[in-house]
This record gives sequence, C-alpha cells and structure tokens, in this order.
Amino acid sequence: MSLPKTLADDVARNLVMVARTLDEDPEAAYGYAKVALRLASRVGAVREAAGFAAYGVAKYSEALAEFRAARRMSGSADLWPVMADCERGLGRPERALAMAGEPEVTRLDKAGQVEMRLVAAGARRDMGQAEAAVVTLQSPELASTSSQPWTARLRYAYADALLAVGREDEAREWFAKALEADQSGATDASDRLAELDGVEFIDAFDEDADDLDSVDDGDDGDDGHDTADGSDAGPRTLHSRDGADEGHDADGNDGEAENERDADERDAGRSA
Repeated sequence: MSLPKTLADDVARNLVMVARTLDEDPEAAYGYAKVALRLASRVGAVREAAGFAAYGVAKYSEALAEFRAARRMSGSADLWPVMADCERGLGRPERALAMAGEPEVTRLDKAGQVEMRLVAAGARRDMGQAEAAVVTLQSPELASTSSQPWTARLRYAYADALLAVGREDEAREWFAKALEADQSGATDASDRLAELDGVEFIDAFDEDADDLDSVDDGDDGDDGHDTADGSDAGPRTLHSRDGADEGHDADGNDGEAENERDADERDAGRSA
C-alpha cells in the first residue's frame, strides 16, 4: 500500500524510533508504534512493528493480533515463532507446542527453525516436562561447531534445561560453550558459570557507599550527642551555641557586678 509522501515520512520516522528504542526503552517504542499504527494500520510493516513493540512490554494478546495481521498482509511465515511465544505468554504452552509441529515451520529459514525449537522447549518446561525440553533442544544446530547469530542462545537454553533436570556438570560445560559463542553479550552465561563455580561478585561501588553511609551515620550521632550535652557541636550548631553562651555570660556578669555594688552600698550605709 502506498502512502502520500508527508504521511509516509511521518510513519517512517516513528518506525525508525521503534527500532531504536525497542531494546533500551520498550515503553517508548510502544508509544511510537501506536502512533505509526494510527497513521497507517493497513501497512504490513507497521503491524509487524506494533506487534514487536507490544511483545516488548508483555502485551501478548495485542502482539499476537498484530502479528497475525502482519502475516495475513505479507503471507510470510517469519513471525511464526514469535506468535507461538505469545501463546506461551498468554499461558497457553500447549498451543505453542502445537504450532511447532505445523507446516509453517518448514518454511522458516535456519534461524527461524532454531527460534521455533527454543519456543517449543520453553513450552515443554512451562508444562512441567523438563526432560522433554532437554530432548527438544538436541539438534544438529546444537552439535554444530560453527558460530551463528543464534548459537549462543541455543547453547544457553540447553545448559539451562540441563540444570533444571539436575545435570549440573553438563550444564556448566554448555554454559561455557554459550559464553564462547556469545560475542555480543546476549546472554548472562558468565554469571551462570560463576554461580555454578561458587563465585560471588561484590559491587565495589555499593560497598564504598555502605561505608560512607556508616560514616555519615556516626557523624550524625556525634552531632546530636554533642548538641544535647552542651559540648562542642558541628559547624552549624557551633555559632548559635557560642552566641547563646556569650549572651548568657554577659547577662550573668552584669548581674554579679550589680549585686556587688548593692552589697557595697549597704555596707557603707551601715558603717555610716
């Protein structure tokens, strides 16, 4: 479908912003997608972008509707895995698993088929079938030594599935393999390995902050104590305290001098 140039430019700008913000700020991406959808709901790319934006903020029912619309418009099977994952998000893992066996899967490229396998394994685990999830992920792609964009995620999912069934040594091996293939930091395989090895990371910044807090707490206590018992206080109370002391001393000294003069006069009167 073609759009007038001005409208097409507005739609394009919003789609660009969806792509830019989807990972870092999904709520913002969702907002841009809604604008694009309002401007051009009959454009397949807009419906697809709206689907991914809704998926990013866990609005799975809305995402599924948009993906279905985009698929009808384009006739492509590329969205099949994410549509199945929306079914999982809606608490219907059995539907996701059924989709993994549909003919549409054969129309997917290798990356799409791996995604479908990941979704199917997740559905198995949702249904309490942890051992079946392990078997689902066993594939030629998993055994391959070549590194593809999906390699790290597949190995990570397999390691996680192994850990879920108590095969810890194998899980550690596959987390290490996932880390080896994860050049972009798409997984937290390094953290999982450290956890299995019993390594505990301490945030040095937070530790320093805690130390500072304890120092501050001590100072606050000292200030309060000093002010209460009349000893030297902090800079903010020192001036007012000194001022009060000076006023008290002046008043006291003037009173004592006056009393002494009265006493002298009385003594002089008695002597006379």
